[in-house]
Amino acid sequence: MVHNNIVLEHEKERENGLKRDLKTSQLTMIAMGCAIGTGLFLGSGLAIQTAGPSVLLSYAIGAFIVLLLMGCLAEMTVAHPTSGSFGTISEKYMNPMAGFLVRYSYWVANVLAVGVEVSAVAVYMKYWFPAVPDIVWIALCAVLLIYINANSVHAFGTVEYWFSMIKISAIFGFILLGSYILLGTSEQPDIGPQNLVNDGGFMPFGWWGMWVAIFISLFSFLGTEMIAVTAGESKNPDVAVPKALKSTVFRLSTFYVLTIGIMLMIVPWKMAGIDKSPFVKVMEILNIPGASGIMNFIVLTAALSAMNSQLYASTRMMFSLAQGNHAPAFLGKTSRKGVPVSALAVSTLGIIIAAGINAILPDSSYAMMMGISMFGAMFTWLMVFVSHLFFRKKWMEMGGRQLPVKMLGFPYLTILGAVLLFGLMVSTWFTDFKIMLQFGIPWLLFLSAAYFVWKKGRGVAK
Repeated sequence: MVHNNIVLEHEKERENGLKRDLKTSQLTMIAMGCAIGTGLFLGSGLAIQTAGPSVLLSYAIGAFIVLLLMGCLAEMTVAHPTSGSFGTISEKYMNPMAGFLVRYSYWVANVLAVGVEVSAVAVYMKYWFPAVPDIVWIALCAVLLIYINANSVHAFGTVEYWFSMIKISAIFGFILLGSYILLGTSEQPDIGPQNLVNDGGFMPFGWWGMWVAIFISLFSFLGTEMIAVTAGESKNPDVAVPKALKSTVFRLSTFYVLTIGIMLMIVPWKMAGIDKSPFVKVMEILNIPGASGIMNFIVLTAALSAMNSQLYASTRMMFSLAQGNHAPAFLGKTSRKGVPVSALAVSTLGIIIAAGINAILPDSSYAMMMGISMFGAMFTWLMVFVSHLFFRKKWMEMGGRQLPVKMLGFPYLTILGAVLLFGLMVSTWFTDFKIMLQFGIPWLLFLSAAYFVWKKGRGVAK
């Protein structure tokens, strides 16, 4: 127990300068805000084109995987509430190289995910301003989000809370409106449950299409792990983290399955694409005056909110790397308001990369950025499962305290989650998302080489 307390104190000291100003309600909203972004409002169109109506199964299975992930993460985060989160845990319970790979991979995932969201913002703004170049909206987004994140963590939490409240209220309203229409108020004969089996049946692309769409659904859930990162700045991690994780997973599962199910019964699945949000198409089909413009504003808010959270996550992960001597020391410094501004500046690279890719490949930038950013996320999630197998055993051996939350079904459900994730990652090699592994494998090799060079350099310095 003494040894374990010393380790925990050391972790807290490494993150001196951060302010513990986030409340439980803000933690929940931040995680939901990051997850309810383009993955639901725009990416769902891509998933539907991949699986047809069976995308409902894809999102249900994706939610199950995330539920297993959150169970493992909740237990480990309560034990180690740091901004380094799963990176710190991998370093401590596996080996330093694992922590290095996880933190840098998660950092690049969020940096590039910001680029995914900013590409979506350009799509949304064309609804009102089709003649304005995408670069204008990308630049404006960059200025706004950097300003928000450069302020205190309390200011970030407040902004994200209201961003998320707008999205959740909109989704709830969409569910009510869609249900009202489906229960018989619409006079359009092509609206109803029959759309789930028309045009090729429930599984027009078979089991393979449904399986591949799980990968896209996991992108939609990317951000739920944000609660573990924000734990380093939460007021009461023991209470806040488990409560926020449980409520986030169940709310997201309900929102995704219900909204997509309703959408598919209103919009024939072949009409759902990525040129425009499927939710906007629903409003256009229903002929509700001004509703499509309102929905476009909401999905724009969703993208901005997700960008805000992802920029926060990438900033804290880079800060953690610097605090652990895995990145230049100046990136581990905080301002008087407790914000790692240098790490923030480096983490805005995603916006610059997105602007470049959007300019070169305007028609495919969204799918490309999503595929690339997903490797870092899925690798991180896979390492959460693997780390948990090491964590549980070593925590008990060290005489760690009785934790308020534990993963059920250990080790079987932990292994199941790892196997499902690994299977999905391998499957992408045979899909249009092959770029994930084409980028990811060289990335891991590069990081591994960089780690050994860094390690050798430290040895020489000593």
